[in-house]
Amino acid sequence: MSEKLQVVIEGSIAKVLINRPEKANALDRELWNGIGECFRGLDGNSRVRVCVLSGEGKHFCSGIDLQLLQEIGLQSEEIDCEGRKRDFLRREILLLQSAFNEIERCRKPVIAAVQGTCIGGGLDLISACDLRYSTRNVSFQIKEIDLGIIADMGSLQRLPALMPQGAVRELALTGRVFHGEEAYSLGLLNGCFEDRESMMISVQGIAQSISEKSPLVVSGIKENLLYARDHTVSESLSHVAAWNAAMLLSTDLRNHRLILPKLASHLDPDQC
Repeated sequence: MSEKLQVVIEGSIAKVLINRPEKANALDRELWNGIGECFRGLDGNSRVRVCVLSGEGKHFCSGIDLQLLQEIGLQSEEIDCEGRKRDFLRREILLLQSAFNEIERCRKPVIAAVQGTCIGGGLDLISACDLRYSTRNVSFQIKEIDLGIIADMGSLQRLPALMPQGAVRELALTGRVFHGEEAYSLGLLNGCFEDRESMMISVQGIAQSISEKSPLVVSGIKENLLYARDHTVSESLSHVAAWNAAMLLSTDLRNHRLILPKLASHLDPDQC
């Protein structure tokens, strides 16, 4: 793994750190490719049950490194045929998109812990995560409109499932900065904290709690929530029925059957 993207596995929790603080954790080609490779690997790692994604230094992620945009532009200019040039650009965009798609494809829940700045590609990145937490003073921004491009790494596709449609439209069309408390009130964040230390303590506790649940059920919840986002209620109900028909008779369920009677014996009937 690259020095720019560090992974440490503690117990069943994988801690993924974007480590390019001298560039405000801007995403260059190496980092972009590394993110996709990282989450493909974590998906197949049986030791890992949950992932925590954070950024080293003052900022979580300042988006795409503008030098990468320039490199792609220069490469496209070397192609004489207009059709092949457009095809090259399309394939480059799809390649970059695939890195963030790997976060969704990863069966392990991914928790983003955000501080400082999270703009452009950084916001695209956390929109693909399962849970998002930040400090109060974080600056979020759908920055692309100020660069003369349409956000194409996932914000326009994923944020409407997390926030009100009108809010996403306003933020995308104006490019205005919004902060932690507003992001929390809009539904982008699961929690907002005074400082990074208290955020990381809380995120660690949430990750630990998830890691203690049945991994088969956790991955099934993630799969079915993502499916429900992109399908009708009827289709989603059929999907979860098929899922449980295939996965329900697991050792996890049998183990819980042994636990439930013990729990029930301690319940006060008057409190049920």
